[in-house]
Amino acid sequence: MAEHPNVARIRAGYAAFSSGDFAALNDLFADDIVWHVGGRHQLARDYRGRDEVYGLFGKLAELTGGTSRIEVHAILADDDHAAVLIVSTATRDGRHFQTNDAHICHLRDGKVVEFWATSTDPYAADELFGR
Repeated sequence: MAEHPNVARIRAGYAAFSSGDFAALNDLFADDIVWHVGGRHQLARDYRGRDEVYGLFGKLAELTGGTSRIEVHAILADDDHAAVLIVSTATRDGRHFQTNDAHICHLRDGKVVEFWATSTDPYAADELFGR
């Protein structure tokens, strides 16, 4: 069975995120993307539009001193959705963070229009990022 084309698009998006290639992310993210960050920490809220999402990425890099990393384990996708299994790591103020997460994307015409994440340790980000 052939891989769905959105699997390759999503894989390229994670590679672009890891290398800071916002031009490539512009091709993947819809202008009106909504990015949900759960929890009770300072980054937790809904981000609307690419500029707010990129601001989140910048704040994440700032708070972790650039140590935030994502290792992709599996990507499943069809025309409308993608699920990505990852290991997320970061360090802040001498504290190390590592969780197994699932990222869920709603797609429209090959672009991410909405994003959610769930974690095996939902409190780890709260402890790392505080209020």
